[in-house]
Amino acid sequence: MRLLIIVNVFDPDRGGGAAVFSDMCYALAERGHEVTVRCAYPYYPEWSDKSGQNGLRVHRYRKNDAQIERYGLYIPSNPNSLVQRLVYEGSFFLSLLRGLPRGRGYDAVMVYCPLIGSVAYAAVHRFVFRQPVWLNVQDLSADAAAAAGIAKAGFVNRMLAGIQNWLFNRATVWSSISPVMIDRLRVLSKKNQPILFRPNWLNQSLGDEIAKLPSKVGRQPGDPVRLLYAGNIGAKQDLLQFIQTLAASDATFSFRIHGNGGGADDIRSWVEQSNDPRFTFGPFLDEAGFARALHETDYFVITERSGSGGSFIPSKMIPGMASGSAILAVSDSTSPLGREMREAEPGPWFGWDQLDTVADTLSRPALEFERWQQNAIDRAGDYARERIIDGFEESLAELARTGTATE
Repeated sequence: MRLLIIVNVFDPDRGGGAAVFSDMCYALAERGHEVTVRCAYPYYPEWSDKSGQNGLRVHRYRKNDAQIERYGLYIPSNPNSLVQRLVYEGSFFLSLLRGLPRGRGYDAVMVYCPLIGSVAYAAVHRFVFRQPVWLNVQDLSADAAAAAGIAKAGFVNRMLAGIQNWLFNRATVWSSISPVMIDRLRVLSKKNQPILFRPNWLNQSLGDEIAKLPSKVGRQPGDPVRLLYAGNIGAKQDLLQFIQTLAASDATFSFRIHGNGGGADDIRSWVEQSNDPRFTFGPFLDEAGFARALHETDYFVITERSGSGGSFIPSKMIPGMASGSAILAVSDSTSPLGREMREAEPGPWFGWDQLDTVADTLSRPALEFERWQQNAIDRAGDYARERIIDGFEESLAELARTGTATE
């Protein structure tokens, strides 16, 4: 197949699903398909021009049998600014339009959302070339902007949601990464599009790093108990509230925080100013470092801001479970993360109104700890890489052949 895949974040970006998006493109190319990736220059999660090449030039090159095309975009200095985020989205859409003359001959197009600019370009591409478009919804942008406080005014939220939903309905087939998100998308569908469940997975290179380390199932928590947060730090995580509540307790623990993103400076400043030896802050970890940190920790912490609803499920939960780490999660009970925690029970789950009880849980003997570790390993098996990519490949072939796809 000749496939066009449109995404904002791509190798060497990490966080925000970039590792999974890249892994799928490379895997499809390795299987003999002709894959073209249209993406931004690397900038995430640091929100900075990591290559030093971001600009007007379109950079085309091949890597791992895939054709990569890099398009410049405006990178916000303040990712939580609504105006800057709108310019960011619009700049990527306008930049991608330069690739439109090279749009003929594809059998199918896949576009990843959270960036609406990407979805808008895919809509134009479909209008011009009549090629079937698969919309892969990782995040509902309008919901996420409202939940993160980026879009505060009600009329702005309604306008963004209206634009998002109209663009979504230009696509031929939809998919998403959690049952909660599938239910949310059914409400938005106006054309009875097929909506496929296609979860994310543990990308191959990180999986290889985790596999190098011995199993830790059965290893009891240390003294002090060890906590790890590693990944993107933005408004959606509300991590500062979590660590400030923990700091107010007299619990004994060691909490390593590694990450980058729009909220990272706030966390770094708080850790430095608090002088609380229980907390340390470090940069975003590479895959080998992430695997080692997961192996060393007792609890892998994942927080999701209240009100996020069905907007996203953290991809970092999958490597956390694959490492055999107990997951300590804070979220709404009805969110994808909350539902995953209740169904799989890979560790203790807390609502935001239960934050005061986290320290008590850490201070008590963890009678269920080994069960949580084993549950995490078992659940990670549901995100098997080859099986999920097989599903993508089969559905893409059906989409290319018939113009639609089914489960």
